[in-house]
Amino acid sequence: MIRRIPPLNPLRVFEVVARTQNLTLAAAELNVTQSAVSRQIATLETYLGVELFRRERHGVTLTRAGRTYAQQVLPAFDQIAAATEALVKGTGDRTLRVRTYTTFAAKWLIPRLGVFRSQHPGIEVKITNAVPDVDFDRDKADVAVQFGDGQWPQTQAVFLFGDEIEPVCSPAYLKKYAPNAKFPVSLLRHQLLVSHYRRTDWADWLAATGNADATKGAVEMTFGTSVLTWQAAIDGLGIAIGQNRLLGPEFEKGLLVRPFSKPLQRKEGYYLVWPKRARESLKVAVFRDWMLAACAE
Repeated sequence: MIRRIPPLNPLRVFEVVARTQNLTLAAAELNVTQSAVSRQIATLETYLGVELFRRERHGVTLTRAGRTYAQQVLPAFDQIAAATEALVKGTGDRTLRVRTYTTFAAKWLIPRLGVFRSQHPGIEVKITNAVPDVDFDRDKADVAVQFGDGQWPQTQAVFLFGDEIEPVCSPAYLKKYAPNAKFPVSLLRHQLLVSHYRRTDWADWLAATGNADATKGAVEMTFGTSVLTWQAAIDGLGIAIGQNRLLGPEFEKGLLVRPFSKPLQRKEGYYLVWPKRARESLKVAVFRDWMLAACAE
């Protein structure tokens, strides 16, 4: 069955006239002339084949059919107005929803959030953690930090920094398993610490540095996140693959060292992404600019 929906512009005019019961007030609200309002009402009455208003000396009043129609049409416009207000308010509020990885949040974003809040106290940042790529139609997020090549459907992306990796361990672990620091390869024969979501890091680094056969006989211990993997390395459980841009404080404090000094620069990197078709809000622009400045430092 085909639904009969009248022309929407005349219907909108009917809603205003029925609500105000006054052609002059309706014309002012719609920012048109009073004669234009009358023409739109006439168009709707012709379409419906029903007289909706009775023209009287001092204005207009709804007919019985007009009152019945208005009782159902006016609430529909109220719902449309409420839905629109909620949608606009949701995209324009001061809460910025950021979706990212646990490791990135813990090692890069959270330590810098205090600076962002001091510079932009009116924006409240809400962080959620997830591994799968963001879907802005599904996930409640304004922006996301993702790892990859910067090419994701229906998104805009800006490069933050690259993925530079190399083995890291505690100073005590280095001293125990490689007493002569000039020959750190012996570290690879003991326990390798592996991050579940970065399982290829070891193989990539070993192949790139010509050490593919150096780990024969080594034992692997796997952790759910890179954060846990690096903490295990700090505690002397083994040697892990570090992401240099995320471990600056650990290097500065001497909690971790890079015994090989042979970083591998991967093709992938970290990107800030947001919906391609969405109107860019001020809070997104502010956060993007702040992140780019922080990464440049």
